[in-house]
Amino acid sequence: MTVLDDRIEMAEESTELTLDVMFEWLEKMPVPEGYKTEIVGGHIFMTPQRDTHWDIIADIYDQLRTKYPRKRVKSDVRMDYPGHLNGFTSDVVALTEGAERDDKGHWRPADVEFVAEVVSRSTAGNDYGPKKDTYAAAGVPVYLIVDPYTGEWHLHTLPKDGTYHSTVTFGFGEDVDLTGTVVGLTLTTGDFPRD
Repeated sequence: MTVLDDRIEMAEESTELTLDVMFEWLEKMPVPEGYKTEIVGGHIFMTPQRDTHWDIIADIYDQLRTKYPRKRVKSDVRMDYPGHLNGFTSDVVALTEGAERDDKGHWRPADVEFVAEVVSRSTAGNDYGPKKDTYAAAGVPVYLIVDPYTGEWHLHTLPKDGTYHSTVTFGFGEDVDLTGTVVGLTLTTGDFPRD
């Protein structure tokens, strides 16, 4: 047998790297309790959930619930986004009325109206970079980044051609006015804790 025959045999036996395969690996790994896992551009990230992080998520969730029924607001639920191996578990997601799961049982990005990501120090680059680009490419109308380290929030709207064309940034204490978006409400940030 030649080296070429060896490689051909290995290629025929190998499993294609997909999000499902990668998440199966994660399910078999001893992920510590209190850690969130997600896949961004084919890279696996594990981040600890801190009190500050959770308090902001809970605050956003509670405020969204004034408009959205409980079953349309999700947190840390896997959603597969366009691009190379993007399986995100976003901090907060609000779904459209009539949202449906895909053939694998996952919520569809086309049904996402709002995403909020609360920055963790180790994965901040994902929230400001590849995740923002992926949400824009998927046409997510409203993407909010909340950064407890800087005490600022960044609102991204008007996605077109893979880019958000409107960005607004303010410090904690300033309201996030979403009344002109599909979300149709205002989020208060005065109680968001800082790290």
